[in-house]
Amino acid sequence: MTIHRDPPGGVSTAYRDAPTRTLKADGVRYAYRELGPHGGVPVVFFVHLAANLDNWDPRIIDAVAARHHVITFDNRGVGASSGKVPDSIEAMADDAYTFIEALGFDKIDIVSFSLGGFIAQDLVIKHPGLVRRLVLTGTGPRGGRDIDKVPGTTYLDLLRGALARSDPKEFLFFNRNATGKAAAKAFLNRLQERRADRDTNVTIRAFQTQLTAIKKYGRSAPADLSMITQPTLIANGDHDRMVPSVLSEDLHRRIDGSELIIYPDSGHGGVFQYHHEFATAAVDFLDR
Repeated sequence: MTIHRDPPGGVSTAYRDAPTRTLKADGVRYAYRELGPHGGVPVVFFVHLAANLDNWDPRIIDAVAARHHVITFDNRGVGASSGKVPDSIEAMADDAYTFIEALGFDKIDIVSFSLGGFIAQDLVIKHPGLVRRLVLTGTGPRGGRDIDKVPGTTYLDLLRGALARSDPKEFLFFNRNATGKAAAKAFLNRLQERRADRDTNVTIRAFQTQLTAIKKYGRSAPADLSMITQPTLIANGDHDRMVPSVLSEDLHRRIDGSELIIYPDSGHGGVFQYHHEFATAAVDFLDR
């Protein structure tokens, strides 16, 4: 493997200030950010559909980074990372492994959301020795019920967002009641706190290829989740329209010893609506 990595800089204490770095491995230039104290087991964040480095809730990142070395990254073909987005979740997991290996880590913790959770599961099953602790949020298992309908739901809410002249995440991630609308506005405002060195937008082609991979994942044979023996924390809202909340319960049943948190009156972005509660739970889980 050929690797080129930007030289390390100072330790950032807030995600909005963490510089974007690059690492080149196997011909792909990966964009990533890191913050928090180095040493110990790093926490790698796996992001969602159509998302880049700027789509992580800074309240969650900063809370974890107060105690842990945190790394966020754009997978191949996403945001500022080069190459083409693969059309399968398995290949995305392979790329994530290449990135993590190039960083020189032989043990990591993972925090994942939605599509990132699909990728994380495939990575853990293929490389079980790499992962110490696993956090799966707003996600579901390979072959899970209605995961293949994610593209349809996404396109519908893209249209709803366009008609309302609103960010589609308001519809995709949050309930359309007073509580959900307030949570959506607050979340979107937090995503704009970073003023400089913002990431490259995800292209339409990359987004469409991710949707193709999700549909394949949803129509695949179920994975053997008994192979996931790592301590696992699962979290979601109680009304997830994208990846149905019952799939979080399915993960909980099938991953032995896992813990489950379902946040009330919230949707796909339940962990963002309840960012303080989730961050506290995640840090407690990672600290054990």
